[in-house]
Amino acid sequence: MNTSPADGVTPPPPPSGREPEVSRQEFDALFAAVRTWGRWVPADRGAWNRVTPDHVRRAAALIRSGTAVPLGLPWDTRPGPDNRRPALHYMSDLGDVEAPEPATYKDFIAVDYHGKAVSHLDALSHIAYAGRLYEGRPAREAIDAAGTRFGSVAALGPLVTRGVLLDLPAALGVDWLEPGHAVHARDLAAAESALGVRIDDGCAVLLRSGRFRRSRELGPWDSDAASAGLHVDAVPMLAERAIALLGGDGDSDLRPSPVEGVHSPVHALAVAAMGVPLLDNLELEALSTACAEAGRYEFMIVVTPLNVPCGTGSPVNPVAIL
Repeated sequence: MNTSPADGVTPPPPPSGREPEVSRQEFDALFAAVRTWGRWVPADRGAWNRVTPDHVRRAAALIRSGTAVPLGLPWDTRPGPDNRRPALHYMSDLGDVEAPEPATYKDFIAVDYHGKAVSHLDALSHIAYAGRLYEGRPAREAIDAAGTRFGSVAALGPLVTRGVLLDLPAALGVDWLEPGHAVHARDLAAAESALGVRIDDGCAVLLRSGRFRRSRELGPWDSDAASAGLHVDAVPMLAERAIALLGGDGDSDLRPSPVEGVHSPVHALAVAAMGVPLLDNLELEALSTACAEAGRYEFMIVVTPLNVPCGTGSPVNPVAIL
């Protein structure tokens, strides 16, 4: 494998310079084909409306060993090429503020979490395409400096459902997918077959590219410039399977984008067209190991975002239970 340069930062392979493979007209047709506007009440929960008490009971029946695997990244206060806006953490009380006994120790945390360094959930107000949020709501009417009045993370609430890990490196017999590697619909189907699992309605689909293993072994890079992710031709399969949630160790999007003039096309299709919230920047290495040891790639997943009225998302530490 390549060794890291002296500064400890390994750039990804240079982008191929390829022209966009999908025209804007083709993308707009795909957006219309997978759109679910007008399907659910309440609309701002989107595809989470698919998850019924029966889905929860079936997910709970998947628990065998009781192994709980957290999927959130550590709170990262260090700047880097993959962390342009580091999280904040400092002590606000070192046991010297209140009365003598008992001593109390308090800290402050804050974060600009949408990005590449924080595990987080994208609510339906996070993405607009052609000026419209999910359900066709005009973004400029729904969102202002006070936050959003439609599609907030508070409207989503918690989710408990069946989770499926598509461990793409494991299916391919490699350590990781290189930045810029496109995952097509045929690759999802091949991973299902290799791993003995199937995406079905109401489930949470998690895609492992091996991003964090690569980063730890070769050094960090700017994943905004190049990252493995879904090609837009994979999205109709996910729409047909009626998923409730999509997530991964990246942000699900292939970079550079294959779509003319659209930098995050999977975000646009999932959130704004399909009403499917996204989980970005999950730590999936431990889950990969746990699933391999268990010999199965399905589990119960619990996602509990912060209750932030008017928020476009939330930092989150989901838990997979096998």
